[in-house]
This record gives sequence, C-alpha cells and structure tokens, in this order.
Amino acid sequence: MVRFSEFMQKWLYDSDGYYANFKAIGKEGDFYTAVSVSKFFGGAIAKHLIMLINEGKLSKNAEIFEIGAHQGYLLADIIEFIYTLKPNLLKTLSFNIIEPFESLQKVQKEYFKNSFGDLIKLKHYGSLKGVKSKEAFVVANEIFDAFPCELVFKGDMGYIENYNIKFSKISDNVKKISEKYYMEKGEVAVGYEEFAFDLYNAFERCYFLSFDYGDLEVRNDFSIRVYQKHNIYPLFDEELELKNAYKKSDITYDVNFSHLIDAFKEAGFEKEAYKTQLVALIDFGITELLEVVKEKKGFNAYLREANKVKTLIHPAMMGERFKMVSFVK
Repeated sequence: MVRFSEFMQKWLYDSDGYYANFKAIGKEGDFYTAVSVSKFFGGAIAKHLIMLINEGKLSKNAEIFEIGAHQGYLLADIIEFIYTLKPNLLKTLSFNIIEPFESLQKVQKEYFKNSFGDLIKLKHYGSLKGVKSKEAFVVANEIFDAFPCELVFKGDMGYIENYNIKFSKISDNVKKISEKYYMEKGEVAVGYEEFAFDLYNAFERCYFLSFDYGDLEVRNDFSIRVYQKHNIYPLFDEELELKNAYKKSDITYDVNFSHLIDAFKEAGFEKEAYKTQLVALIDFGITELLEVVKEKKGFNAYLREANKVKTLIHPAMMGERFKMVSFVK
C-alpha cells in the first residue's frame, strides 16, 4: 500500500503523468480555466499590477513570475494588456515562468515567440529553489487544487492498493492538520508549507496572487474528483475505473483556504486579501477594461467580450465558487 498523496503525485507529475505534457484546456480539453474563458482575466491582473506600481507598492523594475503556466496564455495576456495600458513598463519589467517540465517549457517558448517575436525575453526556472530575486509579482492560477493530498475519513487516512482505496492508520502530521481544521472527512493538502517557505526564500520582496476554487470552511465531505472531457466523476463513484483514469485524466479537489493562508503566514507572509473571484476582478477593474473595448472597437466587440467575462464573474458560474488570495512579503 502507498499513501494516496504518493499515488496522486505520480498520477499528475511523473514523467508520463497527466501534467508532464501539453494538454488542451477549454472546449477540446478535459476542463476550463479562467484563462481559457477570456483574455480579460489576464487583463484585469495586468491592470492590478499597474496599479500596484503606480501606488509605489511595486517598482517598475519588478520581475513578473507565473507558476503553473501551462501553455503560457495567462502571462502572455498580462503582457498584452500591459502593452495596451502602459507600454513603457515592458522596457523595465522582466518575465519568468517556473516550470519543471522541459516539454512544457518548449511549448511556452514557442507560444511567446509566435506571440511577441523578440520583443519579450522569457526566462525559465525549474523550481522556486533556483530563484533569487529582489522584487517580484508572482501569479498562479489553479495550482493549489493540484497539490497531492491525503484522504481523511473518521480518524484514518487513505492508501492505494491495486488501484483500490483503503483507509488505515493516519500519520501524525495529517492527524494534526485534520484536527486543527475539525476535519473528519475530506482532503488534506500536502506541500503548502514547503511551497510557501520556498516562495518566501526566493524573493526579498514579493506580491503573490492566486485564484482557485474552495472555501475557508471545511465541508467535511470528499470533494476530490476526476475530470475527463468535461465530465466530472467523484473519486468514489462506482462508474470511475481508477486504473483507466490514472495519468490520463485530471484529478483535483477543493482548496482549504484556511490551511493555505496559515501555511503562508507561518512562512512569514502577510495576507493582503481574500475575496471571491467576482469581487477581485471587479476591484481589479475588469469592467473598466470592457468600457475601453466599447470606446475603441464598438458595441458588438464589447458584447462579445462581456459575455465571456460574465462566465468569470457571475455568481452562478465562476464568480463565487472561485476565490482570490494574495500575500505580501
């Protein structure tokens, strides 16, 4: 038997794991993300970044990092909107992606080359441990739901044997975390503490921003599920054959934001904000960007983009389910 977290780690991050090679996101893939819905997601983040620079909270020479960049769409969208809103910043800001898989680094480099030619110099790092930066704005979209996790059920912990889930003796660390958040049933993420510590040590000054789905409160139920061509299968669904889904489909769960925030605070960060995606994107100025489209490209272009943005901010869609959290060092 192996811990479920070890099984999930191999499922997603082995050399032949689900995330090791480029996967389509959106209509042709297994799932949607905010990035695949609308460029204005990155545009709103770019507008927020510019505001931080204008207010003196970041300098114009800061380094911009994305973690979990997939093809590089989000960082490219941020750059595109910086060019539109304050193009002189492209002369002083530098752009980086942290990506452990060389196959994905290649895809990202090609996308940036096709998008920007030689205008933007993109630098890659294999991990946070290789970064030493004075000042950075770091963005990550939907990465914490993909950290390996342990399954907890009534004082026991999940293990895998022959693609079957069994519950047995819980480890001291997992027991400590589950008791802290009064969790009897659900997922305990593995690695939040190490990630926050590595992030803190990588930068002298840092503004970190992330979007993901989950809540501050523990549901005391399993949220872990498998996505396959936009079909959702709870992990314990009788129709799901774990052996067939292994490394071929995405596996994810709701983020316990209380655990995540505590991990960052323990590493030394100050929590700057925690909001729904709806509130965050409105605060960042996404509706103001839509007004710019109306002025410059007309009502029909505005309407097309507004319909996409609706998916991002409508409470019944992604607006309430997804949360934004930011931290400052």
